[in-house]
Amino acid sequence: MLVGLAAALTASVLFNVGIVLQAIDARVAPPGLALRLALLWRLLRRRVWLLGWLLGIVGIWPQVVAYARAPFVVVQPALAAGLLLMLALGVHILHERVTSKDVAGVAAIIGGVVLVAWGAPAHTETHRGWPAVVAVVAALSLAGIVPFLVRGTRLDRGMLVVVACGCGFAATNVATKLLGDDYNVGHDWNAMGWGLVGLANGVSATLTNMTAFQRKAATIVVPVSTAVQTFLPILVEPLFLEEHLGSATFGGVPLIAGLVLACAGSVLVAGSSGVSGLFARAN
Repeated sequence: MLVGLAAALTASVLFNVGIVLQAIDARVAPPGLALRLALLWRLLRRRVWLLGWLLGIVGIWPQVVAYARAPFVVVQPALAAGLLLMLALGVHILHERVTSKDVAGVAAIIGGVVLVAWGAPAHTETHRGWPAVVAVVAALSLAGIVPFLVRGTRLDRGMLVVVACGCGFAATNVATKLLGDDYNVGHDWNAMGWGLVGLANGVSATLTNMTAFQRKAATIVVPVSTAVQTFLPILVEPLFLEEHLGSATFGGVPLIAGLVLACAGSVLVAGSSGVSGLFARAN
């Protein structure tokens, strides 16, 4: 469990620092490139953005380790803990004042992760039948590409892009979990397939994420996308994993309370002036 938590925290730091670096270049890219591969092609030639992208790629390995060593329901909220580093950097670099809301958010994230780790059931997850697993990943993937399907119509709104970004990264997280599980039991072809699914969702989610920073304020993009990609997979977990919740501490009360706390704390910290300020520095 401790190894899994440490790996999740490492992945979270890499992901969050990487997205900050990517956002700096994305916010000044031409709006006409929104939701187009030309946007990624432009950003790939920007050194700061490329560094952020590489940090995200490196973060996949500790994420896989985390899923292998700790329950899925523990790893997901731990992935939000990197926001604490973002808050510290925002306060230090931008000299933002730490507010009572920030303190409450920090306490909620830390307390939530501790409660989840304490109250989680034994790490004995198994996959449900392939139709259920494929259906969950397909639904999340489809939700992630909706902005591309309605591009240029009246449904093409900024908030839709923000939510779709979160769904796309949620699909990537689930695919990464499935990849690690199949690799561990020697199902190499299945693992390769989930790797390709995760890669495809990662590309589309990155594109919607960069577009979201062009269309919406960071105070909206960061908390909404963070909450969706972190906690939506937990809500759909019973649909693709068989978790033995009967072994959860005190009937699962600490687990549920921890998830609620961590989610609330993530939204508070992600929406703070220190964190959102880092993403908006390019303006």
